[in-house]
Amino acid sequence: MSTELTESAVPPPTEPPESSSTPSRRTFIATTTAVGGAVVAGGLIAATPLVGSEEAAAAEAPPGGNVSLTVNGRRHTVTVDNRTSLLDLLRENLGLTGSKKGCNAGACGACTVLVDGRRVNSCLTLAVRLEGAEVTTIEGLAPGGEDGELHPLQKAFIEEDAFQCGYCTPGQIMSGVGCIQEGHTGSADEIREWMSGNICRCGCYVKIVRAVEQTVHGK
Repeated sequence: MSTELTESAVPPPTEPPESSSTPSRRTFIATTTAVGGAVVAGGLIAATPLVGSEEAAAAEAPPGGNVSLTVNGRRHTVTVDNRTSLLDLLRENLGLTGSKKGCNAGACGACTVLVDGRRVNSCLTLAVRLEGAEVTTIEGLAPGGEDGELHPLQKAFIEEDAFQCGYCTPGQIMSGVGCIQEGHTGSADEIREWMSGNICRCGCYVKIVRAVEQTVHGK
């Protein structure tokens, strides 16, 4: 009998056993996905501990601060995000929704209010910059308050039918009051020029100008 082994009798080569210090592909993926571990020669090293949820929340929280201002004759002190606009402060914090959010970019004038007697687009004005300021909105314009007496310009808007959908009306009236106080009412053209930042999508510009003129001349 031949002592030579046939090719079929030779046992197939076997792969060397994996070293206990070398991770398998499955272990590598599972470990690095779960904890962000790093692999070096010889195996896995511990990942940097995850930041605590409280610390992460504190790091993500935007900076804020307190602001005290007078709105329609009442003093308010509120804590707000430093990015909060005056418009959002009025609507969300103080519940004064008469000032409308139209474009939220200072282009339509629907959010116009008076700050220390000057017209401003409240959507572009940061609330935290108004410490000590006097703010007047459409809700605080009427001198009669709960008695129902309207401001002369409000009366003129009604008499001249100077509105249609009414969305821009609060901003139009506040801008008109500012325009009168600034003395820019010498003519219809001057009124149109100085109120050009207030857009009326219903196209009531002629009647709006007439309402301002009526208020100025007391007609």
